[in-house]
Amino acid sequence: MMVMTMYNTDILPELLTFFKALSDENRLKIIGLLAQRPYPVEELASTLNLSESTTSHHLARLAGAGLVKARVDGHYYYYQLDLDALHESSQHLLHDETLPKLAKNLTSKSYEKKVLAAFLDADGCIKAFPAQEKKLQVLLQYVVKAFEPGVRYPEQQLNEVLARYNEDTAFLRRSLVEYRLMERQGGGGEYWVTPKSAGFPKDSQRELIPPLSGNLKQRGGM
Repeated sequence: MMVMTMYNTDILPELLTFFKALSDENRLKIIGLLAQRPYPVEELASTLNLSESTTSHHLARLAGAGLVKARVDGHYYYYQLDLDALHESSQHLLHDETLPKLAKNLTSKSYEKKVLAAFLDADGCIKAFPAQEKKLQVLLQYVVKAFEPGVRYPEQQLNEVLARYNEDTAFLRRSLVEYRLMERQGGGGEYWVTPKSAGFPKDSQRELIPPLSGNLKQRGGM
C-alpha cells in the first residue's frame, strides 16, 4: 500500500502516481465496480468489454497506487478496493499543509530570480531601484546576505559593503532598517542583522514586510 504521511518531504512522486492511476476512464469504472464488491479479472473484463490483459494492466496501475489489492479464492484472483488506502490518500491530498508543498521552492524562487535578473548587472550590482515594494524587498534580501548575523557593523564599514551593490549607500542603509532587515543604534551607531533577514515567510504568496514608516523614498519605474 502506498503510504503518504504528513511528514513526507517530497510528496510529488506519490501524488503523480495517485493521479495517473485515476486519469483513465476505464480505471475509474473499475474503481466504481470494486466499490460495490470484489471482482475477478475475467468478470471485470467482460463487464467493461475489455481484454483480460488490458484489464490486468489497469488493475496493476491501481495496485501500484495502493488503491486496489488482490486475494486468492480457489483458482481465481479477486480484486477489491482498498478503502483504507483510498481514504488515507484523499485525506492527505486535501490537507491544507500538503497542497502548498506542490509548489515548494518554485513560485518564490522563480519570482526572485526574475527580479534579480532585471535589476542586477553582470557583476551583481544593482542597476536601479524598483518602485514596487515587493521587488525592492527581493533586492534588500539579496544585499543583506552580505552581512553576518551576530556581527555589529560601524556605519563606515556598512557603507563599504553596500557600495559594492550600489553607490547610493544611504538609500540602501535606510531601506534595510526601514524594512527591519537590519537594526541600528541611534545617532549613526552600529548596525546588525535582524532575525527577519534570515528569509521571507515560506508560503508561496508571501506578504510584504511593511516598512517602519510610510515615507521611504523609492526609485526606478518597475
